[in-house]
Amino acid sequence: MELEGKNALVTAGSRGIGRAIALALGERGANVVVNYNTSPDAATEVVEAITARGGKAAAIQADLGVTEDVARLFKEAEQALGGLDIVVNNVGINLVAPLAETDEDEFDRTVAVNFKGSFLVMKHAAKLVSDNGRIINISTGNTRVTMPMIGVYAGTKAAVEQMTFSLAKEVGSRGITVNAVLPGLTDTEGLRPEIREHAGPIVGMTPLGRMGQPEDIAEVVAFLASEKARWVTGQAISASGGLS
Repeated sequence: MELEGKNALVTAGSRGIGRAIALALGERGANVVVNYNTSPDAATEVVEAITARGGKAAAIQADLGVTEDVARLFKEAEQALGGLDIVVNNVGINLVAPLAETDEDEFDRTVAVNFKGSFLVMKHAAKLVSDNGRIINISTGNTRVTMPMIGVYAGTKAAVEQMTFSLAKEVGSRGITVNAVLPGLTDTEGLRPEIREHAGPIVGMTPLGRMGQPEDIAEVVAFLASEKARWVTGQAISASGGLS
């Protein structure tokens, strides 16, 4: 129970990697706010799984692409838990399209959520996370391994990494660590069919020879959230089975 008494907010925490992270933090004793946008039932399931083990958890709806929603999310999370020690910024629209054929509305929405949404989460986290707290951003291994049709998505995540490096220096005097985790190809229900269909070559490029699982990423995040990672900050840590 290395995170017992710690209060955590996990954005986009109702499904996939976010769900695994919320559960991993809850298993280690943290109180967890599970953010969701359009899947209240899934968020409720995560909350019930944490509370069933004796933990404290709550689900809060917010669209991370909307400025007012992010501000409300942090206000309600603080009210629900009494403060924040850990913020996991897990958000991402995985836009897959050739640049020449990318719809501008889809581009704008991807930038609003992945880039601006991450900026807003980090902005509020920097002000509200307690001294010696943790801010952990979820990026992607696609900022290291370039592939066709993901330029916009990878570009927004590269921006998240650059903000990570800068924020780590801005809040370090308070003992707050800021890191990014870069998942490789991960087997979640949100994995787009066109990516899953062509996953074989990517798995073949992965030294450990398999697709990642959400729990693989969650374990890395849980480590970074713990006291054991107190000397790790301003880093982009690959969790890709060696792919990146």
